[in-house]
Amino acid sequence: QVQLVESGGGLVQAGGSLRLSCAASGRTFSNYAVGWFRQAPGKEREFVAAINWSGANVYYADSVKGRFTISRDNAKNTVYLQMNTLKPEDTAVYYCTVDIDHRTIVAGASRVWGQGTLVTVSS
Repeated sequence: QVQLVESGGGLVQAGGSLRLSCAASGRTFSNYAVGWFRQAPGKEREFVAAINWSGANVYYADSVKGRFTISRDNAKNTVYLQMNTLKPEDTAVYYCTVDIDHRTIVAGASRVWGQGTLVTVSS
């Protein structure tokens, strides 16, 4: 099973930016679609963004379109989530996930997850 480690979370003021990273082990990472989800306190996990194996196709939740950008560097086994114009409602633990099929990720059915990184956006 591939191992995932998220990083880059922290405390930021509203309107600011953060870049999250999802680093994966294993030579097969480049063959996987990757997604980001988030979970705020007391709420269920929410889809944020996904990217297919090549990076040619990306998918975003309506709540983050125009503000967040997902990208990947397969040579570094890393996927990024650039978050701009952050809002307090973006506060959550952000998790990355992988699957061989991006449709599985978008559907919320992927099974491999990292430990999460906390993003806190203050007013």
